[in-house]
Amino acid sequence: MGKKMNAALKNVEPRVYGLREAVETVKRSAFAKFDESVDLALRLGIDPKRSDQLVRGTAALPHGTGKKVRVLVFAKGEKEQEARQAGADYVGSDDLMEKIKGGWMDFDCAISTPDLMASVGKLGKQLGPRGLMPNPKTGTVTFEVGKAVADIRKGRVEFKVEKAGIVHVLVGKVSFDPAKLYDNASAILESVIKAKPASCKGRYLKSATITSTMGPGVKLDTIALTKQWS
Repeated sequence: MGKKMNAALKNVEPRVYGLREAVETVKRSAFAKFDESVDLALRLGIDPKRSDQLVRGTAALPHGTGKKVRVLVFAKGEKEQEARQAGADYVGSDDLMEKIKGGWMDFDCAISTPDLMASVGKLGKQLGPRGLMPNPKTGTVTFEVGKAVADIRKGRVEFKVEKAGIVHVLVGKVSFDPAKLYDNASAILESVIKAKPASCKGRYLKSATITSTMGPGVKLDTIALTKQWS
């Protein structure tokens, strides 16, 4: 480890933290010259191989992510115009699909109207591995494209459990005030905890860590978090 990381580690005690204290510790421990991202990593007590235990959803961050999100919308006619007026970065249908098939992927989120999903679904090899395939469960397959674009612009984030049973979600930036990081992290935790599958038995939130891009991880008190948002 470098000197800066060793110095940062001195700010983190070997114990679990309450959420408010944890975000303050993350800010105090950040040392990179750029504005680091702050992320939550949640290990869930689910079996990701079971389809009835796949945890997926969205959370509306009250203070946004601090990151510019490039939004693409698959739409035609009036809905195409609606998406443009809402501020989507890229809007179209067959033209965009051909570009994506050719390897173009310069966007962070994709939305589609339901009538185009039969065609968009053929882009599974390109969009699927990057987690960009529009999905009704995350509100990205909808005729209300204007609202969907606006929600994403305001700071809506998606979460989906990985093969190892872990959920990674962006909370914000180190430059945010501790209160804003706390509010954003709270919104994510509430959404993930409320998304607990009915078939999941035993302890659901097994461990939780909040960290900046370069800084050390700060472990959270999962028992307290579960009580707060269950």
